[in-house]
Amino acid sequence: MHIIDLSIFVLYMLAMLGIGFYFLKKNSGAEDYYVGGRTMGSGHVGLSVVATDVGGGFSIGLGGLGFTMGLSGSWMLFTGLLGAWLAAVFLIPKVKDNPAFARFLTFPQIFGHYFNRRVALLAGIISAIGYTGFTSSQILAGAKLASGTFTNLDMNTALLIMGAIAVGYTVMGGMKAVIYTDTIQWAVLMGGLIFIGIPVSFLAVGGSLEHLSFSQLANVDFLAQQSSRSMAAIQATLPPEFLSLSNITWQQIVNWAITIIPIWFVGMTLYQRIYACRDTKTARRAWYIAGFFEWPVMAFMGVSLGILARVAAEQGMFADLGAGASMDPETGLPMLLRTVLPVGLMGLMLSSYFSAILSTADSCLMASSGNIVTDIISHFRKLDPDAPSTLRLSQLVTLLVGAFALWLASMMTNVLDLMLYSYAFMVSGLFVPIIGALFWKRRSSVAAFWAMLVGGAVTVLLQVCLLPALGPKADVLGLAEQLHPYFPADITNVWISLNEFELRDLVQQTLAANSIVQLPWLHVTFRLPFNLDPNLFGLTASFILYISLTYLYPEKKKQKTWQKKTASATTSILQHSSRN
Repeated sequence: MHIIDLSIFVLYMLAMLGIGFYFLKKNSGAEDYYVGGRTMGSGHVGLSVVATDVGGGFSIGLGGLGFTMGLSGSWMLFTGLLGAWLAAVFLIPKVKDNPAFARFLTFPQIFGHYFNRRVALLAGIISAIGYTGFTSSQILAGAKLASGTFTNLDMNTALLIMGAIAVGYTVMGGMKAVIYTDTIQWAVLMGGLIFIGIPVSFLAVGGSLEHLSFSQLANVDFLAQQSSRSMAAIQATLPPEFLSLSNITWQQIVNWAITIIPIWFVGMTLYQRIYACRDTKTARRAWYIAGFFEWPVMAFMGVSLGILARVAAEQGMFADLGAGASMDPETGLPMLLRTVLPVGLMGLMLSSYFSAILSTADSCLMASSGNIVTDIISHFRKLDPDAPSTLRLSQLVTLLVGAFALWLASMMTNVLDLMLYSYAFMVSGLFVPIIGALFWKRRSSVAAFWAMLVGGAVTVLLQVCLLPALGPKADVLGLAEQLHPYFPADITNVWISLNEFELRDLVQQTLAANSIVQLPWLHVTFRLPFNLDPNLFGLTASFILYISLTYLYPEKKKQKTWQKKTASATTSILQHSSRN
């Protein structure tokens, strides 16, 4: 990598650390540290929300969707738009207009208000574990992008750099540093995509040039001619459905919806930003801004780069990097950047993509830290949220969680997988109880507790036991014996006569077309209906259990809230109310 690109990238990362250092002395307590003093405006919060939600997934996953399915991959973020606007209409007024929540710092405190302290503690543990694992995944995604783009940079060094930067400014500055860096990171990302990534990549796939230069980019005649060649190359290389919005099944849309929309109602990172807003109107405006930028803005930018990476791969532009058309879709974007960007623009574009990853990692780190301090430690030990000692504890916990997430990403990828299952557990387990608490007058702590556990457990069990894509060393014949009931009808009775290559192809197609679950200890194999996501069945189990147990075990008397029993951020306001 050229020294100019490296210098730009290093200066950008130092600027992020500088923002954290600036806010180091400006935080006076846990309220400043975790919810920004509740004085944030809609612009900063809205951009922080979309940067957090789209961030790392955009830089790696959304480009992969464009690579594999074209423009239709943009529908994934349409469900993000729906989630954001539904939360703005229904959730935010319930949270911001309730005076009992006026000094809340975390999402599980709401469970403590409506149910009992055991339910709140369980929600805090689930959320803390899930966001710790998600922080690890974001640091790992950044390290993969770095090691795949920078020559002579190994994975462990990349992990250390990414982790130190993300953890450093988050520990120092807290939520204000996170929101303001998210705003800057969003601006850098948008500028990088609009002015560098998309136009330069588009011109590059037109061929007839080895490397773009600044003089070519300033030549209007060259741009017109090259644009025509690029459009012709795209149309000639890709099948027509790649440029259509209908290359998608209803199952894919449903699966995205049931995975993404509930996050807007149970995400700790989002509740922290609701609390950080000045008032209800500010929060709702921020969510409307976030939804618009998710779809169509970010959605089409992301898949467009993935489409261009697919064209480049099909043309053999990545051959020197050891890849071809059959490459991993999620590696297409780093390879495209390495191949087409001239000196100077490479550093700016890399800064853009690292912005996306850091904006998600820092928010998840703050969420996990907030859960541990406010929902777990405060459960067992009295803490004054306004005391300097609580601020120091919060910073220490953030540092320890960040260090643990970094170690997890670098040493134990199998454990990281388990941690990420807890994130799915969180979504499936917490969604139904929080909707019931906010929108249904009946209460049952028993129902909330078991709906969390069973709903989350069903989703994780199905995900763990879902048969993966066929690996290179898989027992194809053994799998075929188990999967033959799901083969096409005309092959069910003759598959045994297929040769090895034909049988492997048949098994691969069967696994791709069906969500097949295998419970080996019960010797049971079955197919999920309509190829739907395990989240749907976890949410269904949680819903049935919550409704049933609420009627069977209703609250016999008004529960004393968790905040009245245990010191937390709401202690002082509740005591003040009781005196009045």
